[in-house]
Amino acid sequence: MVQKTKSILALTGIVLVLCLISAGCTGTGATEPKKQISIGYVTWDCAIASTNVMKQVFEEAGYDVKPVAVDAGPLFQALSRGDVDFTTTGWLPHTHAHYWEQYGSRIDYVNENIPGAARIGLVVPAYVTIDSIEEMNGVADRFGGRIVGIEPGAGVMARTEQAIEEYGLDYALVASSSAGMAAELRTAISNEQWVAVTGWSPHWKFGRYDLKFLDDPKGAYGGAEDIVTLARQGLAADDPEAYGILSRFEWTGEDIASVMTDIEGGMPEGEAAKKWIDANRDRVDAWLGKA
Repeated sequence: MVQKTKSILALTGIVLVLCLISAGCTGTGATEPKKQISIGYVTWDCAIASTNVMKQVFEEAGYDVKPVAVDAGPLFQALSRGDVDFTTTGWLPHTHAHYWEQYGSRIDYVNENIPGAARIGLVVPAYVTIDSIEEMNGVADRFGGRIVGIEPGAGVMARTEQAIEEYGLDYALVASSSAGMAAELRTAISNEQWVAVTGWSPHWKFGRYDLKFLDDPKGAYGGAEDIVTLARQGLAADDPEAYGILSRFEWTGEDIASVMTDIEGGMPEGEAAKKWIDANRDRVDAWLGKA
């Protein structure tokens, strides 16, 4: 009888241990899986800078972050389908107007993270002796009859095609990339040659070189813009913590330009982002809801 009682107690103990293990109560270090979030971005300098900063902010909040690099059109499409959670670099109301008209009803406009400080247009070195797009046809030979662009799907490229038509410019718009455009600008300036590029601000090139936007009296490029945080619909309900971080995220053109400048100068993207975060701890804490 005693032996039978011992056997029953032993069996009961084994069952209890198994129950504790399955419930995660044994203190063996079992942890909750990390929260997941994805950031869509186009490989422009400004988007690379803000995406790397927000990646580290979300990692600090305990997220496993997946950056997703796409072109502008597919980015808006992915947001509208819920394939990515958010982006920090929508340019509205002008640059991305076409994509917003097409997909905006299915995308959550979170907030302006850089309000009113953005601009696009044709950019030339300050030593170029014209000041307006209207003057370009008279000096087409000085520019080689070309405007150096970036990726074909970018909003600034569509606006430049519109400008060529509205101003009757006898110029070819040459598609390239953000890096390719910057390289052509650098080479032209080093040789004191005339060059016109599709440009935008904030961008590191304005801190590196003496540049100017050509006046746009017809308004082909629109006016001042906001850089906007956009999210997939449903993120606010699915993950209020993540949405709270996004709704509090706001910085300045000078902030993003400092990160871009460090990256362009050879600093690794993650290191440049960390440098800015370390120097702006109070603001990052506010985004995280700690302040």
